[in-house]
Amino acid sequence: MNEKVKVAIIGSGNIGTDLMIKVMRLSNVLEMGAFVGIDPESDGLKRAERLGVPITADGIEGLIALPSFAEIEIVFDATSAGAHQKHNDILQSHGKRVIDLTPAAIGPFTIPPVNGEANLDAPNVNMVTCGGQATIPMIAAVNSVTPVHYGEIVASIASKSAGPGTRANIDEFTETTSEAIMKVGGARRGKAIIILNPAEPPLIMRDTVYCLTDDADQDAIRASVAAMVEEVQSYVPGYRLKQEVQFERIGGNHPLHIPEMEESFTGLKVTILIEVEGAAHYLPAYAGNLDIMTSAALKIAEKIAHRMHEGIAA
Repeated sequence: MNEKVKVAIIGSGNIGTDLMIKVMRLSNVLEMGAFVGIDPESDGLKRAERLGVPITADGIEGLIALPSFAEIEIVFDATSAGAHQKHNDILQSHGKRVIDLTPAAIGPFTIPPVNGEANLDAPNVNMVTCGGQATIPMIAAVNSVTPVHYGEIVASIASKSAGPGTRANIDEFTETTSEAIMKVGGARRGKAIIILNPAEPPLIMRDTVYCLTDDADQDAIRASVAAMVEEVQSYVPGYRLKQEVQFERIGGNHPLHIPEMEESFTGLKVTILIEVEGAAHYLPAYAGNLDIMTSAALKIAEKIAHRMHEGIAA
């Protein structure tokens, strides 16, 4: 099969609009079949209409009513965790493959460079969160060298890059990311914090990753982190280390007391500082949180499309 796989995007906000533009500009595998919102005046729906994409402002019901719905094989949901449960139930009943860009976490957590091949046959895959996509590869990189007893991430994004859906999902963001730090990143315990930075001009997405491990080969950790950064850069070119990986030995004379660990810690503290510059497909380059989330979703969708149609042109 050499034809492109048709996809639909539910959610006409920042994430959905950025993803639509990526599908149209970057993918040789996917083709926009529909763009779905609930506000007919949203910039995303208007932009999609100008680009010739079939649209509806009637939500999931409008999508099902579109003549092109039968041809759509993959549906991205970029709405909210609360709405996704309903959307997924309906889409599964129609046999659609679902890629969830909300923190609903119905399907398995999926981070392309960590477990990108593991969940391609799942009916629903969850893309965790923007903070998770940026930081969990770093935790996994450290964990591949030495067990991570505790992983904590702090994701700082420009307030202007956070639309209503993101703001409605703050609690789910922290819960889902914390869980994925453990399930995908491999940490024994995990914690996630998000900061919506109101600074003007808006600041680029920055993430801090803390890992507590046993004393380990620091050069091996540096090499593992560098290799993982390079892998993420293959689909998010603006992803980079802000500075060299930092190490601090925590001795028994002054152990760390972290409530989430339920014990005192001695060993090695690894600090990784990341920044993500967006490709500016929709919002300006400061919105790296959009770029890493939609780029990850696009990569997984293309892998699923190849799996569904083994003969599809690359």
